[in-house]
Amino acid sequence: MTIQVTSIPNPEEVGLKSAATNRDAKLVELLNLSRSQELQVLDPEMVGWLQELRDRAASWLPHLKFPTTRDEEWRNTDISPLLKLSFQAAKSADVPQSAIEGLTLAEAAESRLVFVNGVYAPALSSVVNLPDGVFARNLAQLPITYRTRIGNYFAQQKGFDEVFTSLNTAGLTDAAVVWVAKNVVVETPIHLLFLSTFSDRPTITQPRCLVVAEPNSQVTLIEDYLPVGDWCADKTHPYLINTVTEIWVEENAEVRHNRIQRDSGAAFHIGKSAIAQSRNSRYTCNAVSLGGKISRHNLEIYQLGEQTETTLNGLTMISGEQIGDTHSAIILNHPHSTTRQLQKCIVADKAHSIFNGKVLVAKAAQLTDAGQLNRNLLLSPKARVDTKPQLEIIADNVKCTHGATVSQLDDEEVFYLQSRGLDKVSANNLLVDAFAIEIINQIPIASLQTSLSQCVACRTVE
Repeated sequence: MTIQVTSIPNPEEVGLKSAATNRDAKLVELLNLSRSQELQVLDPEMVGWLQELRDRAASWLPHLKFPTTRDEEWRNTDISPLLKLSFQAAKSADVPQSAIEGLTLAEAAESRLVFVNGVYAPALSSVVNLPDGVFARNLAQLPITYRTRIGNYFAQQKGFDEVFTSLNTAGLTDAAVVWVAKNVVVETPIHLLFLSTFSDRPTITQPRCLVVAEPNSQVTLIEDYLPVGDWCADKTHPYLINTVTEIWVEENAEVRHNRIQRDSGAAFHIGKSAIAQSRNSRYTCNAVSLGGKISRHNLEIYQLGEQTETTLNGLTMISGEQIGDTHSAIILNHPHSTTRQLQKCIVADKAHSIFNGKVLVAKAAQLTDAGQLNRNLLLSPKARVDTKPQLEIIADNVKCTHGATVSQLDDEEVFYLQSRGLDKVSANNLLVDAFAIEIINQIPIASLQTSLSQCVACRTVE
């Protein structure tokens, strides 16, 4: 008699294979949706070049994987809720002027580009108050003088084989382009307003932005993400917004970059900012993240020449069960650079904040002066923070510091404010506002400062 024994599969291995299949299927789904979007550019020569970019990115994606908590760069950020949703490509939408009245900035009333679901909305945009030598519109309207040069910048930053960046490039339809000519100083801030509309089904949009600051130029940008409607209250209309911004700061140029994320409470926001700094250039990023169910901002700085100055200020304020993730990397390959980074996180309820800040100092980057600090304020016993300031130094003649703090509201400070006549709730709110205002005050646009201060005040503890 022969007894046949059938091996019993390991449930854990079966689960892993099933999960991997689901992730691969989701990536294929998102790629197919991206590829279904048509280029908005009409020039035949540009269409051919851009289509080649799209095809190349699409060819990378089968070799990449949907990130999981098993990946070191994503181990604290679980984006598996994306797998449970069936997405459709966001459709163009007509948004009336009245819908954006509370979203525009007085300082940029005539230097504003608006994109709705990733599509340029000329009726909502106004760029009449910009000096000669500045181009600020969409990719489809790029003048012929720039078309021969854009290939040196567009999708040419390092790190563009990452999965979500490749997905954005594979689905490229149009882009916001800000190009500042040599020796031009732009006094007026340029507002790039990216709006999302709600739909009955989850949607995906993939905004793209290119900024080129030629030698000796200066420009201030506001990169602003919002839904059309009440971003703070809506938690029932999920959407995925996958953004990529490339900024080239050429020799002795200066870019002041203000990135504001206020997506709805059901949104998934994944953003990439890649910056290349040439010799003697100055770059400042003030990043504020308030919205989204799950948000992630990858901020990468690549030094292309010596004596660069880099300043990164960040504020994440989350509550409920939000997840807010900031991953930054400053790659220094040349001497005499100065970098300063301050990342603040305010975390309430069961929210989870993640910060991973890398500063990589190569052997050639002698006499670097780099400072990095992550400060976290927990407003609830169940709030969670994962922080990892990270220095990797090969050079031997540098000055580099990093640190992180995690704290709660100080009882003595609360008591002092109460002794001055404030009730406990007001005292708590005042301390939270003071913690956040250090970052908000770095934004050089008064009306935006006021708007964000009101947002913070509205979200403080009750």
